[in-house]
Parts: sequence; C-alpha cells; structure tokens
Amino acid sequence: MANAGDAALAEDSRPMSSELIVSYDGTPNDDDALALGRLLAGTGASLSLAYIRHSHEFDPAREELARHDATRRLEQGAAWLGDPDVAKHVVFSGSTGEGLEQLAEAEQAAAIVFGSDYRTAPGRAEPGTSAERLLDGGSVAIAVAAAGLRSRGDAGITSIAVAPGSDGAAEQTAAALAAKLGASMVELSGSAVDLIVVGSQPGASPGRITLSGATRTLLNSASRGSVLVVPMGVPLSL
Repeated sequence: MANAGDAALAEDSRPMSSELIVSYDGTPNDDDALALGRLLAGTGASLSLAYIRHSHEFDPAREELARHDATRRLEQGAAWLGDPDVAKHVVFSGSTGEGLEQLAEAEQAAAIVFGSDYRTAPGRAEPGTSAERLLDGGSVAIAVAAAGLRSRGDAGITSIAVAPGSDGAAEQTAAALAAKLGASMVELSGSAVDLIVVGSQPGASPGRITLSGATRTLLNSASRGSVLVVPMGVPLSL
C-alpha cells in the first residue's frame, strides 16, 4: 500500500510532458473539467488525464479489477474529448491533491484542471476538497470549471476578467490567454464571465497560492464562470 503523500506513476500512455492535467474520475462534474481543459487547450497547450488510486489491492483479482476500472474511467474521458490517444496517467497517492501536484511537478505541467464540487449551482465554480488543498499553498496553477460547462454546446472562452486584489501574475496570465484565445478582457461584476483569473494575495510566498478571505468571498458570492488561480508571481504560460 502506498503511504499517504507518496505518488508513484503506475501507468503512462505517452512519455511526454503535458501542460494541462485534467483530474478525472468519470463523474459528471469531471466532464466539466474536460470541457474547460479542452477550451484552455485552444491556446495550443497539450492535455493529459489523471486518475488517482489511493492504494494497491493485496488480492490479485481485486487489483486486476481496480486496474481495469481506472483504465476504463480514463478511456471514458478520452472518448468524451474525442481523442483516444490523449495521455493518461494512473497515480497512486494517499491524497488526491498531493498525487496530482507531484504528477504536475514531474510532468512540468502548467496547471491542474478540476471540476466543481458536486453541489455547485450551474454556472458557478466551487472547488472540491482536493482542489481546495492545492489552493492553500500549492505551487501549480489550478483551474476549476463552472458547473454544467459540459452541457453547453456553445461553450467558449470569449471573456476573461481578473479578480480584484490579484497580483501582476494574474494580469499577465489573463492578457496572454485573451491574446491566444481571441477573448475580450472585461471587468468582473455580477454578470457571467467565461474565465476569471485570480492571483495570490499580497505577501504570499513566491511561487505559492494563497487566497485572501476577500477574494474567496467575492468568488463565492458574486462571480459566475470558470476560475483559474495562479501562484504568486508566476504567470501561466500556455
């Protein structure tokens, strides 16, 4: 059994570095993550899918079933994307967030993409437990898809806003994404925005994510759209 926090790559369909890692376990909200990942890949970034297993099974028959289940889930995600050759990873870790972060560091990925918590109202982005862990001191940019994004046939990133109080890395990230995606930079208000870019609070450790209470309140109460959070002083480059 893997120790908590010990992430080991068990399967890797293509030995190449991916810029965007989508956390995927086959749930509907993770289909939202696929949708956001595909939109962000419009910049030319590559995608990969990652499924976290928390332990090996001691019984060989049960282990074979678990391996098959992990493979099936990732193939389901690849089918949703329409790309059977997309890179797929199965990672062993006692912590989903920790396993994903270690994979991202090993792959030199630019960001990890999550779906929202299953209780999230359509159109809003609300990180689940694993994403929340990485939003408190994590070192990799985190994207959280708006709930229901998977069902929007006309989904795109045509408007991008920067959350107030963000550092310069968020501004640079938003401007670069807008240029590559042909999106407009807009002010963040109560209306829907396709993507909200959030930077860390002043005084955060360089290269780490730390959100202020005011920013969390703003995102929870007033904002509609997917969210991308970048570490302090580290603009996202896709």
